[in-house]
Amino acid sequence: MAITVNIPTPLRKLTGNAAEVEVEAASVGELVENLEAAHEGIKEKLLDDAGEIRRYVNLYVNDEDIRFLDGKETALNAGDSVTIVPAIAGGC
Repeated sequence: MAITVNIPTPLRKLTGNAAEVEVEAASVGELVENLEAAHEGIKEKLLDDAGEIRRYVNLYVNDEDIRFLDGKETALNAGDSVTIVPAIAGGC
């Protein structure tokens, strides 16, 4: 089942500058693995050394934060949209 993944600007160098890619996956965890298979290096940007979503990376499935769903176990269905949002810090 094809899932549309919205790629933020800082990660687009890993997807050939594509703002959106399609990946087959039944869960968010599988999506990350399949993204890595298609776009080497993206997994290390999304997951920490323990294999968990980095605390400064937010993933949304159809506008729902996966932290309030089932995390990496969140089920995906054909036509779903996943958005990757890296946290941005700064200011005075």
